[in-house]
Amino acid sequence: MNRQFEYTSAMQDLHFTPQQKVEIAARAAEAAQAAPRRKRRPIGRTALIAACLTVVLAVSAGATGVLKSAIDVFSPIFGGSAAQTEIIDKIGYPVGASDTDNGVTITADAVMGDRYNAVIIYTISRDDGTALLPEGAEDAMLLVHGNGTDLSILGGTHGGSYFVVEDPAASSIQMVETRSSDVPLNDCTATAVFENLYQWDEETGEAVPIVEGKWKLKFEMAYEDSSITLGSGETFSQGGMTFTIDAVTISPVAYKVDYTVDREVVWSESGSGRQAPEDARQMEQYLENVEILLTKTDGTVIDLSNAGGSIGPEDGKTVCSKGEVFDEILPLEELASVSVGGVEFPIPAE
Repeated sequence: MNRQFEYTSAMQDLHFTPQQKVEIAARAAEAAQAAPRRKRRPIGRTALIAACLTVVLAVSAGATGVLKSAIDVFSPIFGGSAAQTEIIDKIGYPVGASDTDNGVTITADAVMGDRYNAVIIYTISRDDGTALLPEGAEDAMLLVHGNGTDLSILGGTHGGSYFVVEDPAASSIQMVETRSSDVPLNDCTATAVFENLYQWDEETGEAVPIVEGKWKLKFEMAYEDSSITLGSGETFSQGGMTFTIDAVTISPVAYKVDYTVDREVVWSESGSGRQAPEDARQMEQYLENVEILLTKTDGTVIDLSNAGGSIGPEDGKTVCSKGEVFDEILPLEELASVSVGGVEFPIPAE
């Protein structure tokens, strides 16, 4: 199955710029092929296409659900050590906004993040206490339609979503959404629209609805920015081009690297929405091949190179941004350095 072709074919009638088409298709294909970690799944193909096609609706504030503490919400998923819970308690923000339809309630439990990245955890529950999912349903095959969480910011964003099912017979499950942006997103208003819960059927290649309904929530992304910024003007060369590092932003939750390339990217003008081979090579050269390595104080090295981002031509150069949310909370005191293209930046102890 050619998933790259499927994604780009599905979007061929949309009116995006060539650069936008390339970025959306590449991120979608990368997400579909990524190996899931800790029961997480990248954003589903149907959910992603629906997000591209759905018009953002005007949404009123949802009802208030049960307000859980940020520690109770995030610790089971992002780590429950003393250092991790201390960070969650500091930067996590309980939400409790909810909406109910057809006997099922979706609640935005809590958010946390830094200036450019955010994590939102939702709970989906059946109100009568019966099992939410049909027998045999698996979290890795679940997806939801709608435009997901819209942060109403003027900038490029990317991210993913996955489901956490501790007990398949339980009346509730959790959905985790991550968002990364090239502009600040903390202290903005989030609007979430979800429609129907589906299970992907690999045999038929279709999404089968298992929970029907439409839910609308609105809440504030009022969490504390926990990031620090490193670097300014350092350079490295690869592929015959010079990369200038503008800033490296890192927090216990996520990272972001901004850099400028001394050659302007030129996208093809195929107009079909399918990613042309030359555009795929451009994505590799300007974004994918930029190595980012995070070294912990115990010597462990984490490869962060496989992340989404943005590429934009500007006055003969190309402005790029690359980053994502971590799979777990990483206290800064446990991090020694981060390197970008071989340029190493020590992480100062707090």
